[in-house]
Amino acid sequence: MQKTIVIFRANDEFSYSEFIDYMLRMAGHTAETCSPYRLHITFSDAVPPVLSVIPFKKSKIGLMSVYFKDSFSSEDIKSFLEKSRREISNPAIRFAGFYIVEEALPVTYQKTWEDAVITPGVCLLTLFRRRQGISHVAFLDRWHNSHTPLSLEIHPLWHYNRNVILGQMEQGSEVWEGIVEEHFRKRSDLLNPLKFFGTPFSMIPNMIRVYKDTNAFLDYKTIETYLVREVIVKSREP
Repeated sequence: MQKTIVIFRANDEFSYSEFIDYMLRMAGHTAETCSPYRLHITFSDAVPPVLSVIPFKKSKIGLMSVYFKDSFSSEDIKSFLEKSRREISNPAIRFAGFYIVEEALPVTYQKTWEDAVITPGVCLLTLFRRRQGISHVAFLDRWHNSHTPLSLEIHPLWHYNRNVILGQMEQGSEVWEGIVEEHFRKRSDLLNPLKFFGTPFSMIPNMIRVYKDTNAFLDYKTIETYLVREVIVKSREP
């Protein structure tokens, strides 16, 4: 199965409701045009909290993840999605990146809700690239074999969608090497540091552990984190 991710960014004057409507229309048209095996979107839906231990970006971002069961060439996939770009165009929206990725789900929720309904809880979306001076192999090893187990140990994760970027499918795409979507059952599981990092006694030590581990393999200054919601537009082929 092939998975592609498209990143959308909206101008400041574009309202959240307009942005959500755009993402839903784009996803719906893509599902009809491309006939993917699975399709889901994540998007900014409100201003993030001002006071937070997580440095949320305030700009609006959206991701569209499109899964193809059959093997298509990069040009075929670009052609499929270009049809949606032409049909659902808006000058306030720009396409910031288009990638082919390798997905892993270290922990996953059991879906009990209908397609096209907002997924319960909230999602922490993180975009990142590796720290200078380490190889791609070392980057993947630290990410997969150190950071992932640490995240699963400390954070109350409900669903963890890990994406290694294998290549850009469009010239001029933003340069990222990893995209992670971390889902939490409740908003407080993410926004309350006593829940996100553990108990009152373990919170500070765990924050230090996470920082040291993250800083060891990621370019910390360029990490982007967003508070987003998810909609699974199409969960599987009929």
